Amino acid sequence: MSAKKVKPVKYSPEPTSSKSTFILGGLALLVIAALVIGGVLWQSNSGKARNEGYGGVQNSAVQVTVADNGVALLGRPDAATTIDLFEDPMCPYCGELEHKHGQELAQAIDDGRVAVRYHMLAFLDQLSASGDYSTRAVAALQCVAQSGDAIAYSAFHSALMSPDNQPAERGDSDHSNEDLAQMARDAGVSDEAAQCIADGTRVEQARADAEAGRQLLATTGAAGTPAVVHNGVVIDALGNENWVAELG
Repeated sequence: MSAKKVKPVKYSPEPTSSKSTFILGGLALLVIAALVIGGVLWQSNSGKARNEGYGGVQNSAVQVTVADNGVALLGRPDAATTIDLFEDPMCPYCGELEHKHGQELAQAIDDGRVAVRYHMLAFLDQLSASGDYSTRAVAALQCVAQSGDAIAYSAFHSALMSPDNQPAERGDSDHSNEDLAQMARDAGVSDEAAQCIADGTRVEQARADAEAGRQLLATTGAAGTPAVVHNGVVIDALGNENWVAELG
């Protein structure tokens, strides 16, 4: 059985105030206490991915759409159920979730067992080298989703969330818009979608959408990201290896 480590995770999901040093510190502590992952961090016995070798979504019957609030829905029209997945592109545990369950989830989407609403957040912007990486990555995903290419969206999401590609928190560098566009091209997106990414076309919209998503996450009862919600219930996606299979 896997061991569980308990330690605080110090994420800051909101920009800090500039009024005074003491207010800065107080606000940071309040934000951390209210919105970061609740402290229970899961570590598996191995990093082996479930359903290794399947890859991303492959079924041409799978569709992707993006709502006015920036939420992307990936799934077949006849999907048996739908889950809500909340992620930040820089969140390392979101990357671990993608590594462990991304291919398993892709097959479930292909098979019509589940559709996924992706709520992409950007509260880790301030821990990125550029100061806005998460927002720009959210915008990039929206550019691909609005193209309607579900297979490319799945491939790009997988690449973006891969621990191999995620920038380090408080690191010295992250991906430029052109870097993101090239990553998307490698995933098979259209030239139009890649140009949307390179130009930062949806960045301001993504900023507003990510904030709305953060507020929605706070209503779910989840402590932070990644969060998987099914029929109003938060799933222990980091602690329960079988959560995808148990969706039905």
